[in-house]
Amino acid sequence: MKTAVWLYLFMFVAIFDLHAQYPILTPFAVSLGATPSFIGLVLGVYSITHLPGNLIAGYGVDRYGSKGFIVFSLIVAGIVLIIQSRVSDPWGLLAVRSISGFVLAFLSPACLSLLAKIAKNQIQQSKLMAGNGMVHTIASVLSPAAGAYLVSQLGFAKSFTFLGWGLILTGLFAWIGVRERRSGQAAIVGEPSLPAASQTNSAVSAQENVPWLFYAVPLALSCSQGILFFELPLMKEASGSIMTSGVFFSVVSMGALVTLSLLFLNRIFPLYRVMFGCLALAFIFFGMSVHWPLPLYVSLFLIGMTKGVIFPAIASLLAALTREDRYGRVFSILSVSYSIGAFIGPIVAGHTRAQVSPYFLAFLCLMLALSLLPSRSFSAPVRV
Repeated sequence: MKTAVWLYLFMFVAIFDLHAQYPILTPFAVSLGATPSFIGLVLGVYSITHLPGNLIAGYGVDRYGSKGFIVFSLIVAGIVLIIQSRVSDPWGLLAVRSISGFVLAFLSPACLSLLAKIAKNQIQQSKLMAGNGMVHTIASVLSPAAGAYLVSQLGFAKSFTFLGWGLILTGLFAWIGVRERRSGQAAIVGEPSLPAASQTNSAVSAQENVPWLFYAVPLALSCSQGILFFELPLMKEASGSIMTSGVFFSVVSMGALVTLSLLFLNRIFPLYRVMFGCLALAFIFFGMSVHWPLPLYVSLFLIGMTKGVIFPAIASLLAALTREDRYGRVFSILSVSYSIGAFIGPIVAGHTRAQVSPYFLAFLCLMLALSLLPSRSFSAPVRV
């Protein structure tokens, strides 16, 4: 479990650095002269360049392990962020964000795969995934406001440089601190090893337990989050203030922290958590699109609560239904889904916000994904 502690520490610093950019990027792009539609492209291209990196990471992690990909991703991303501090025009920002999206695509599949591998059974696996969500949330609670404060004190260039060096140092510490257990053809978590001949059949069977239409849910989820991240700094409630935008993002993370602290939720079948969490999130976005009477802070807090339920549940469900030697590929497909959704969300919001509420589009994509979810295709509830 010492590896998990180190991994949580490195992930905290990495996520802190990355989320600190959320309230910064839109104002930075505006300062370079970017239009709203181009800002949507800048935010979206970061996600679409995840795709080749996700696909490479999927097979690479299964074959070579996670550590090298984690170290590479953090160090190179830090270097790219330092280069970003010297960008002077919107097209330069677009190019740098494209490269950053590619190199950081290796981080999530590698980290999730390593966490799933070090678990001894499904109970511990669910706890590790919840711990990953907790670390992610705590970092994202603090980082948006911290990023906004950095810009107010240091300016854009020095802030990006500071965050870049943080990623580089984290990558160096990961190289020293992460210890990875290289396993053979291990069976599904919690079950004994299988003979070589039966391993292949089990691998196919496990993969078939995750229907392809299931990945429409993380795609729609990240699309809705991309819309939120694009729209929030531009809302009148933000008043053009970077600090206010940073506080808004922190409120979302505080809501997620609440549900992640409810450990009894980990004993509920993950598919049920995914379904009801997405349904609640869809209705919150619908309420925001029709300007319901709830204050914006309350709506954002509720969005965060649903995220704290959904994201760990998705990872737990995939880990429980997948063989250990296929974790990298399954989590890379998950990352691809997240990347496509995060690419579509900001671009659609940037081009349609004058005609229709982006939050209504978030509601539609979540409801469509839920309607396509083949819930009957899943195995019986995992005993945890």
